[in-house]
Amino acid sequence: MGKQIWRPGNMLYPLPVVLATVADKKGNTNVLTVAWTGTVSSDPVMAYISVRPTRYSYNMLRETGEFVINLTTEELAFATDYCGVVSGRDVDKFKKMGLTKLSAKEVCAPLIAESPVNIECRVVEEKPLGVHTMFLAEVLAVHADEKYMDEKGKFDLTKANPIVYSHGEYYGLGEKIGKFGYSVKKK
Repeated sequence: MGKQIWRPGNMLYPLPVVLATVADKKGNTNVLTVAWTGTVSSDPVMAYISVRPTRYSYNMLRETGEFVINLTTEELAFATDYCGVVSGRDVDKFKKMGLTKLSAKEVCAPLIAESPVNIECRVVEEKPLGVHTMFLAEVLAVHADEKYMDEKGKFDLTKANPIVYSHGEYYGLGEKIGKFGYSVKKK
């Protein structure tokens, strides 16, 4: 069997799919689904989201320069999809999806209580890149839900049943198959 050659495209799948929350200076808030997100640096701790300028949240994000990355779960899959296809111009997505707002420690955007991990971010640079603008941000605080801690006090992401996104579809992650360094660990 050979390999097919396709036109250029992003084939880095699966991707994390998150619910990003934003607020404007008047206190209006919104939640949007983002799959273009990830880690930029571990020191300093930085992350990014990429958002189309046509999105309702875009101007809120630019106005305050703040957002929260809220990790998603199988339980949040329906809300994750809904918040990606319905505009906050038309509906209060927090209310419609039964998402609970919590106050953040460092930013004006709210946390989503139902999310197992919330990552508070402040934008340090905007980079227009084609149809999206990348918002590079410093991570200011991380909130982890205590119900996902194991008996040793370590966060157990598998208990949260996180989801990922691939080519228009959502997937659960399945079981752990190894951990960092297991390929060279002495037996």
